Amino acid sequence: MTSDTSSPPRRLRPLRRLGTLAQLAAVAVVGVGLLTTVVILFSTGIGTVLVFGIGILFLVGALYLAWVAAWLEHERVEGLYGHGVPRLTVRTSGEPGFRGLMRTLWLQFTDGGMWRGIGSLAIATVLGWIVIGATWGVISSVGLALSPLSGAAGGTLPLTGIAVTEGWVVVGGIVGGLASLGILFGISLLDDLLTRSILVPSREAILAEQARTAGAQRAGAVRASEVERTRIERDLHDGVQPRLVSVGMTLGLAQQKIDSDPVAAKALIDEAHTSTKAAITELRQLARGIHASVLDDRGLDAALSALAARSHVPVALDIRLDERCSATSEAAIYFVIAESLTNAAKHARATEVRVVVRSRGDAATGRLIWARVEDNGIGGARVLPGGGLDGIMNRVLAAGGTATLDSPAGGPTALEVTVPCAS
Repeated sequence: MTSDTSSPPRRLRPLRRLGTLAQLAAVAVVGVGLLTTVVILFSTGIGTVLVFGIGILFLVGALYLAWVAAWLEHERVEGLYGHGVPRLTVRTSGEPGFRGLMRTLWLQFTDGGMWRGIGSLAIATVLGWIVIGATWGVISSVGLALSPLSGAAGGTLPLTGIAVTEGWVVVGGIVGGLASLGILFGISLLDDLLTRSILVPSREAILAEQARTAGAQRAGAVRASEVERTRIERDLHDGVQPRLVSVGMTLGLAQQKIDSDPVAAKALIDEAHTSTKAAITELRQLARGIHASVLDDRGLDAALSALAARSHVPVALDIRLDERCSATSEAAIYFVIAESLTNAAKHARATEVRVVVRSRGDAATGRLIWARVEDNGIGGARVLPGGGLDGIMNRVLAAGGTATLDSPAGGPTALEVTVPCAS
């Protein structure tokens, strides 16, 4: 592979340095406003939380304004330098109710990426004011060097305030201009270095996060398989098994009556035949719940259309997918929607369900499948160990995705799921 030795190193490219200085000058103004507002909101919230209780709102507002400030800093640094800074996302517990809200706020408050972004923004704000001062120093130095043309008898050396006599104003202007330009160049390099050190995680941190994520996915997969096994055992025990036992007993009665009462025996055989067909149907439904063959053959769109057609509750489908994703991702979305439709029919007493599925992201940021299932039922859904929603959450976690449930008493119930396309 050949390299272009005629171009300057990326770190020293003039346009990148000028872009850094321009952004730092803007951050000097915007950063002061954001950081000051965050501090004021935190101070007001702490001061009023015990008196009026309304201080909690100020604290929550300060927390998420701090996230916005950190997100802007992450985007600035990544857009300018391309360090590979991880994208900052809002943290959520995925749990419903007050406890889930408190856990979400705690996760957001303890998000190290957010606070690193705040620290980087604070440093960039200070550097930005230095840039503004040094820029004014360049302008003043040019004015000082050209002052003899206007007949001035002397001046003041920029950045220092030292008086310069008439014979030294040109030299002083040149020295002051070069010093100011040197400061500007040094600040641009310093911002590059500091943001890399603050915002780019170390290799050890990356490996630790990958290990944590892999552990969480493994635990979710194990838990999801346990929930699925329990569901299959329950369906077999409560549905197919009693029906097959009934078929056996009916055939036994028919065998006893086939000589003495052929008509009654025929009726019993017909009853057993009907029960056998019902058991086969239940077994097919159970097998479809374990693995949907149409999902492999025709994709998620067709599989969800077939699922909606079999639903006891009317389903409004809105699916827009750009391309096929991995089998794991599509299966996770399919079974999430299938379980949600089952819950809407059995527990929510819903009369309508709306399902929206979209492709999100791109090749650079990572493609995602996003789905939202909303019913008009009675609400009050909760994630209980071993329940259907528990299986949903763990299946999504095993696929590397996130799930959020919103189900207030009285409804409606909305479940949002995001799964990486290449799980």
